[in-house]
Amino acid sequence: MNLFKPLVVIVLGPPGSGKGTQAILLSEKFHLYHLETSKIIEQEIIRAKKGEFVKINKKKYFFEKEKQLWQKGDLCSPPFVTYLVKKKIEKLYKERQGIVFSGSPRTLYEGKEIIPLLKKLYRKTNIKIFEILLSAKESVFRNSHRRICKLMRHPILWTKETKKLKSCPLDGSKLLKRKGLDDPETIKVRLKQYKERTYPLIKHFKERDLKVKKINGEQSVADVFKDILKAIK
Repeated sequence: MNLFKPLVVIVLGPPGSGKGTQAILLSEKFHLYHLETSKIIEQEIIRAKKGEFVKINKKKYFFEKEKQLWQKGDLCSPPFVTYLVKKKIEKLYKERQGIVFSGSPRTLYEGKEIIPLLKKLYRKTNIKIFEILLSAKESVFRNSHRRICKLMRHPILWTKETKKLKSCPLDGSKLLKRKGLDDPETIKVRLKQYKERTYPLIKHFKERDLKVKKINGEQSVADVFKDILKAIK
């Protein structure tokens, strides 16, 4: 039986801050669906047929063009991303499922579209927002050493304990580096995008009377998780 917990957790942070890892831990702790925007985008643009598009407010957004942006480290078009995310949120609510977001919303446009929907469906008091703080230097290092598994795309952070791993500890599949996406130059582009397009969301949330809890992301995964749990409870 699905015991519905109307909890929504949004984890924001620069590339490499561990938001995906924290979202996985939170999803297991509170039985939430881990809505990973990057994974949704990746799945959609990879499976899309040539010439495929979605029409939003009379404008066509072609999957091929969005794929080119994604491969360069640029953010995909906000209306395109928002369309995919809102569609998923509505489906999850109908299934009576709580949600944890990692890296979403990514732009002010997305925030203005997604937050009202979350408030309407899940109520404001059940929305918890966290900003994981991480220096640019540490972000570049973590991302350029990060790997994901071939089967389920689990992110594996680089640590003394994981640097020699060749297979995913969760599903046993081969560990891979994401060609292009985790190169130092691409990461710098993503950091610039985060500062210019995602960070303004923090101010927007506060203006909408939503609290944003800052978390030190330069500590261990366990300590970051402990701080998030403390803030939720």
